[in-house]
Amino acid sequence: MRRSKTITIAEAIGDFVKETGLDGKLAETSLINSWEEITGRAISSRTSKIYIKDRVLYVHLNSSVARNELHMLRDSLRGRLNEKAGREVIKDIVFR
Repeated sequence: MRRSKTITIAEAIGDFVKETGLDGKLAETSLINSWEEITGRAISSRTSKIYIKDRVLYVHLNSSVARNELHMLRDSLRGRLNEKAGREVIKDIVFR
């Protein structure tokens, strides 16, 4: 006998993630993991540390040249990151 209100496991997990507020953290983690895909191998290899705190992406770089280049492309990069997430996850980027 089949119940009328059955849902799939994927739907149940999705509902759980939304109810607990983990969807924001999962989106942040997904962006951090896709850093190399978005910026390329050259920039990714010069990145020593990357994290998100209060919707601000902090990127620690080993190269001042890469830092200046990314600083000029900050708005474009923020747009691509938010587009990848499907919503506005990052409101600002700080390069160190």
